[in-house]
Amino acid sequence: MSSPISRAEFLRLAALSASVLIMPRQAGADDTEITRDMILNDPDAPVAGNPNGDLTIVDFFDYNCPYCKKAAKSLEKIVKADGNIRLVYKDWPILEETSIVGARLALAAKYQGQYLPVHHALMDIPGYGISRDQMLDAVRKTGVDQSRLDADLAAHGDDILRLVKRNLNIAEAIGLRGTPGFLVGAYKVNEALTYDGFVRVVADARMRARNNK
Repeated sequence: MSSPISRAEFLRLAALSASVLIMPRQAGADDTEITRDMILNDPDAPVAGNPNGDLTIVDFFDYNCPYCKKAAKSLEKIVKADGNIRLVYKDWPILEETSIVGARLALAAKYQGQYLPVHHALMDIPGYGISRDQMLDAVRKTGVDQSRLDADLAAHGDDILRLVKRNLNIAEAIGLRGTPGFLVGAYKVNEALTYDGFVRVVADARMRARNNK
């Protein structure tokens, strides 16, 4: 498990990352109250799996987190095998300056319907301390429209940064200690689960939901 940085350090890294790609306008502080609906149904958060699934998994991750990458394979496998899981991605770039670079690239790709290919390409880069060039090369290989990506980074930079700040606020509010972090139904898991681990917690979450009806 990788430890989170402070809010002040996140804001400093966000400012640094803006100079690496396209500089967004300064976004104001987001002091919105954290709600269940914000966690599960933020309209700007990428979603995969079954949109009408009976169970939601919320995935908090960083593209520089090797534990996230290890768990990601198992998470994708359980979502596909189960067929009734809704998966919400919460980009939580807390480890390196380039973590924010990766988050901005992936979230900008969402505007052309390419979040998942970019997300998977960035998660497939091995190791920790990934460079900006490695990220850009991985993104290019997905076949995204690079001109459109640059334009969306410029046009939606503020919205992307506000979304990442909301993710940071949510992670702090629910007490995550670092990446990876998952909400599986009513359960919070702050470790890199194996496939069997996901199977067990998914079963437990469904059982708890049935018992609480």
